[in-house]
Amino acid sequence: MSSIDEFALIRLLNGGKQSAALAQAAGVVTGIGDDAAVVEASPGSHWILTCDTMTEHIHFKQITMRDRDIGYKAMASAVSDIAAMGGVPRFALVALCMPGGTKVERVQAIYEGLYECASRYGVAVVGGDTTAILGELTLTVTVIGETGLGQAKLRSAAQIGDAVFATGYLGRSAAGLDFLLEQNLSSGQWGDFPEPIAPLVQAHCRPEPQIEAGQLLQRSGSCRALNDVSDGLASELWEIAEASGVGIDVMEERIPVADELAAFAQAQGKDPLDYILYGGEDYQLVGTVPAGDAVELQMRFKAAGLPLHVIGYVNAEGSGVRMVQTNGYIVPLGKKGYNHFSGADGKGGA
Repeated sequence: MSSIDEFALIRLLNGGKQSAALAQAAGVVTGIGDDAAVVEASPGSHWILTCDTMTEHIHFKQITMRDRDIGYKAMASAVSDIAAMGGVPRFALVALCMPGGTKVERVQAIYEGLYECASRYGVAVVGGDTTAILGELTLTVTVIGETGLGQAKLRSAAQIGDAVFATGYLGRSAAGLDFLLEQNLSSGQWGDFPEPIAPLVQAHCRPEPQIEAGQLLQRSGSCRALNDVSDGLASELWEIAEASGVGIDVMEERIPVADELAAFAQAQGKDPLDYILYGGEDYQLVGTVPAGDAVELQMRFKAAGLPLHVIGYVNAEGSGVRMVQTNGYIVPLGKKGYNHFSGADGKGGA
């Protein structure tokens, strides 16, 4: 890295990125610059705390994400965990580990994207850490969110007879990654991608955590289990099934497939369901709701201009996940999805 001391780097990366008004509105008492941040805790609420890490060559390569996108996505993935609990993101801490020789300009771009996402969702960045590392560039984001007492949505709350829902389209991020890996572009070669590729690249590089959907689910009073789709639909359904001690059947014909995903999968000679079930990094929400409340919940989402699809139901068949195919056959869905330690199904360009 170019010659610059730690405190000068902190000022360079964070100075002027967020207004004093945003910090004050978020309840920041003491922000970046002291040993720790001090923030106000509202009475009658619970904090939600989450941490997410992205490491170069594991979660991203420079041919799959531009530097600004890296920062944006690191913040988005942590904020998504707050959405999956039905909470509101409030504060963030950022830890950056840099190998020797990292250009300051690159780190600046990463932080520009990080702050762009933080400001979009009203998250005040209140501190963190920077350090040298012998390995690859690593960015860790801790986000603190808030929800009412006892109102956090858990994976373990699904009940037999519930309908299973998903927000938005799934599988596009994994398809975007496939496209980018094939192109092998340097950051300087990126430009506007044609339809139907552009939405796939956008879904991979700039995922949008579903904070509004999570809040709507919480206010509805009917949502039970909730999870975000970071490792593929099949994996997230398995997490709900195991945590709740139930079985889940997902209906193939009810899983929405975006037109751009269908077109790309066909061109690749792949089944779009492979991207949806096992791709991940969509950061949409999947959960359960009493079957009798499903239609009303869909109407609430429609009125808010948000999509919600009923894709299955909860049963008593153990704690597994199955898919009811369009031909009527029922097949088990494996736990496949991204696993950091399996050596398979990697994402992010690993």
